[in-house]
Amino acid sequence: MSTMRDQATALRRADGSPIRILVVDDEASLSDLLSMALRYEGWDVRAAADGTSAVRAAREFRPDAVVLDVMLPDFDGLEVLRRMRAETPDVPVLFLTAKDAVEDRIAGLTAGGDDYVTKPFSLEELVARLRGLLRRSGMAAARQGSELIVGDLVLDEDSHEVRRGDAPVELTATEFELLRYLMRNPKRVLSKGQILDRVWNYDFGGQSNVVELYVSYLRKKIDAGRTPMIHTVRGAGYVLKPAAGG
Repeated sequence: MSTMRDQATALRRADGSPIRILVVDDEASLSDLLSMALRYEGWDVRAAADGTSAVRAAREFRPDAVVLDVMLPDFDGLEVLRRMRAETPDVPVLFLTAKDAVEDRIAGLTAGGDDYVTKPFSLEELVARLRGLLRRSGMAAARQGSELIVGDLVLDEDSHEVRRGDAPVELTATEFELLRYLMRNPKRVLSKGQILDRVWNYDFGGQSNVVELYVSYLRKKIDAGRTPMIHTVRGAGYVLKPAAGG
């Protein structure tokens, strides 16, 4: 049985050292949150709060990928990219943009292989996008490809296909993110707060009952008529584990 956590340790540089990620955002709370989530992947993370320090950090740190906010206090992320690419032409970049940002210009840039997410975003989505960028750039490769497997439940990160046994399972985007998080942490009890932080938007500010609601949706699709895999641990949260004999 493989898990996404196995893949997290497998996703490394060719020399076996940790993947290096540079996070560039002037919003300290978001930068801290992103850095924490990326370190959880086993990656080496450095943060910068403006364009000048970002360019300097890129030169010193030599990141394998960059998470780059478009709006910065001194000059914008597109200029940061131009200066970084002058020295390291191939470094992949994941742009962070506001909904009303210069998305047309970014879409033109991302046609060259980069990617962007629009704020607010879920941490799970951002990590998955970053993994995709790293894989496509050849910077790193995961041993198990893009599949997460727990018991007879299989989730493909790239195609977004899910199946239990031989039966395909149709999920909404949010249900998929929730299942992905549970499958990356099999046999580990996850609190409603942890699930909210990782699956819902970082500034969602929602109530824990939205977690209960989506867990119930998932159960109907994953567990209906089968040995349950998603379990409630009263007072603690939820855990996903292989069905007995699965």
